[in-house]
Amino acid sequence: MPSVIVNGAELYYEVRGTGPPVLLIMGSTGDGGHFDAFADVLADEFMVVSYDRRGNGRSPAPPGWQTTSPQEQADDAAGLLTALGTGPVAVFGTSSGGNFALCLLVRHPGWVRGAILHEPGLYALVDDFDAVRAPVRALVQEAMAGGPPAAVERFWCYVAGEDGWDRLEPALRQRLRAAAGTLFEVELGTYELYLPGDEALAAIAPVFLLVSENGLPFSPEITGRFGQRLGVAVATTPGTHAAYHEHPRELADIVRPFLREVSGVRI
Repeated sequence: MPSVIVNGAELYYEVRGTGPPVLLIMGSTGDGGHFDAFADVLADEFMVVSYDRRGNGRSPAPPGWQTTSPQEQADDAAGLLTALGTGPVAVFGTSSGGNFALCLLVRHPGWVRGAILHEPGLYALVDDFDAVRAPVRALVQEAMAGGPPAAVERFWCYVAGEDGWDRLEPALRQRLRAAAGTLFEVELGTYELYLPGDEALAAIAPVFLLVSENGLPFSPEITGRFGQRLGVAVATTPGTHAAYHEHPRELADIVRPFLREVSGVRI
């Protein structure tokens, strides 16, 4: 299993294809295996790097690790790119992975040519954060009676539809159950209110914003408001919050023009 030690963490990674590099950053559950089909499609034109974020999937939790931050996650991503020697990349981040991709843009600008943020979890942009998160907290607390493994299954059905869990590969479901404690005991509450100031945003590389047709109910508001701040339109892809599972080819078709543009690809 390919892995590297960066920023005090062992990170499992996979590389597909050749060409301009693209880094995929997963959100909650943090397992790069969510991107397998999406990465396979993009690998016909790009070198696609996916990885399990620290404490998720095949990347073990560092000893004594009890909390995280967008900054730590961005440093992990930059450390992985350094170890792999990719040079500057285009980044795709989904959900909280969009927050981490945005932090990578701000914190390590030399590593990023441009970023695609798919339904980023920038909850600082909603009027009432507590009201937005209340339904999720309620269903997780109810499911937690069966422990974190049961709660992560219920959480995934919330973001990907009631049949979303059953459509995951068995090995991926097993890894999500095994690492469920990372989501509920370490990550939640550490990234949701991350939002760079206007001066920092004015200096970042190009950004492409994306929501799903049947995504999370508050994502159009969040992404739309962020688009207004950046002066960027918001595109739409088929599927739920987990569009990379359900419509990997359609999603790839939507993001290819931006990836080509920021990577300097001419066709």
